[in-house]
Amino acid sequence: METTFATEAGADVNEDAVAAGADFAVVLDGATAEPDTDAGCRHGVRWFATQLAGRLAARLSVDESRTRSLADILHDAIEAVGMSHVDTCDLGNPCSPSSTVALVRQRRDHVDYLVLGDSPVVFARRDGAVQPVTDDRLARFDGPWCELRQVRNVPGGVWVAGNTPAAAEHAVVGSVPVADIAGVALFSDGVTRLVDRYGWTWRDMMAVLDKNGPADLIASTRAAERTTPGFPGKPHDDATAVLCRFSQ
Repeated sequence: METTFATEAGADVNEDAVAAGADFAVVLDGATAEPDTDAGCRHGVRWFATQLAGRLAARLSVDESRTRSLADILHDAIEAVGMSHVDTCDLGNPCSPSSTVALVRQRRDHVDYLVLGDSPVVFARRDGAVQPVTDDRLARFDGPWCELRQVRNVPGGVWVAGNTPAAAEHAVVGSVPVADIAGVALFSDGVTRLVDRYGWTWRDMMAVLDKNGPADLIASTRAAERTTPGFPGKPHDDATAVLCRFSQ
């Protein structure tokens, strides 16, 4: 598995995190805190995302991980991050730092995937098909942003990686034969706004990624943001793109 990636901040601090090894890749998109909100954590979103990425990478890098499910590994990583700051921070605060998780792992002749939150995994199949794997629970939430905390990590709500290790059990997971795929991509939503806002298709994104690489895809995102104003929310978001290729 050959992996390349690029990440770029949308503002001063990049709250995305990325990690990769010989047979895995992970993207986390930290949830930016609401202004003037007490998150109960002195460390912040960037710290949380990088800590969780590091704990995942450490667990995925050992041979024993190949016999464990990705959900179990994520559960343990979330728990470990929580234990590292339980004595200094209020882990029961509903506004505490959290992130999405997009994760792939090559395990012998299969590629396992996990998606939690709105950071998708997209497969480029050898038959030419493009297969996105998404978690649309956040997109289906139609209340005001201030009410999102009330449905975070509760049954029927929006599940993310935060202070609830059991959230890992609600991730979208699966496995595909490595012989069937040429590559797989992982994105934060700062890149997938090309699909959500600017009229691109998943096939368009994968074509640019395959031909020109992750940095060029992020540059295309920034160009679309500059030339197509008028969307609500942040004009620029943290953007991360990862491409994993598999030899035949």
